[in-house]
Amino acid sequence: MGKALLVVVAVVLVVYAIFDLLATPKGQVRVLPKIVWFVLVLVPFVGPLLWIFVGHGRQAPPPRQRGAGGGWTPPPSPRGPDDDPDYLRGL
Repeated sequence: MGKALLVVVAVVLVVYAIFDLLATPKGQVRVLPKIVWFVLVLVPFVGPLLWIFVGHGRQAPPPRQRGAGGGWTPPPSPRGPDDDPDYLRGL
């Protein structure tokens, strides 16, 4: 039972890492080129964990906006079409 669990965890890690690698833009891949990461990810346990912790670049949070008084203002919230004057003009 323990060996089967290890195999399942290894397969899940490899599949997750492959899909994550394919979905990651080229500019966010760190250390090695994507093709080398792909080959490395196929090594059970070590490859996927290296990709997750070393190779995958995290997206930076959006910059904070400053209000007129110098304080932080939240980004504008999405509006519905009935609140958008451009949309209403086109009706």
